[in-house]
Amino acid sequence: MAPVKVFAPVMSTAATRVVLCLEEVGAEYERVNIDMATGEHKSPAHLARNPFGQVPAFQDGDLVLFESRAIGRYVLRKFKSSNVDLLHESSLEESAMVDVWLDVEAHQYDKVISPIFYQAVIIPRFYGGTTDEKVVEENSEKLGKVLDIYEARLSQTKYLAGDFFSFADLCHYPVTHFVTKVPQVAALLEARPHVKAWWESLESRPACKKVAAEFPQ
Repeated sequence: MAPVKVFAPVMSTAATRVVLCLEEVGAEYERVNIDMATGEHKSPAHLARNPFGQVPAFQDGDLVLFESRAIGRYVLRKFKSSNVDLLHESSLEESAMVDVWLDVEAHQYDKVISPIFYQAVIIPRFYGGTTDEKVVEENSEKLGKVLDIYEARLSQTKYLAGDFFSFADLCHYPVTHFVTKVPQVAALLEARPHVKAWWESLESRPACKKVAAEFPQ
């Protein structure tokens, strides 16, 4: 069987969600670089995979998917095993909690941490520009309020959906990895011991270590 393909640059945090799922389940896959700088993501070939001209796109035989969280669910369902079940769909209650925290990640966490990532990492590294510290400060304040809720949750359970690691936790890794060295974000993590312990547990996972080692330094 041919390996599945992930179309995206290595630095894509959305694509990293998919790659982490593939690593967690031990699936064979091929990464196909999409050169965003030259506009390859807007080319007819890529628009046929992702009509919004974004990354990632994903191919498994004749099946082509886009939207990283949907792709991640597909991967975790297809390659589900007794050892790896990050959606917990065998339990209605547990899968519902996974869904809740996936929505929190997408609609609360990501929307305030992504502007920090863009300003502190993408602009200086790829565009040679200067970070807008006001944007970083404003979104760090918002992130702190979100992390207060995480701290309360993680004081009761080891992971977000419960005392089990899930896709909801994994989805937080890519963008957070890049901003933990931003002083404002580092301070937020340090001030919340349960959030800090949770983050350290994510960093220690073999899949996360392997994927992080592939990021350009």
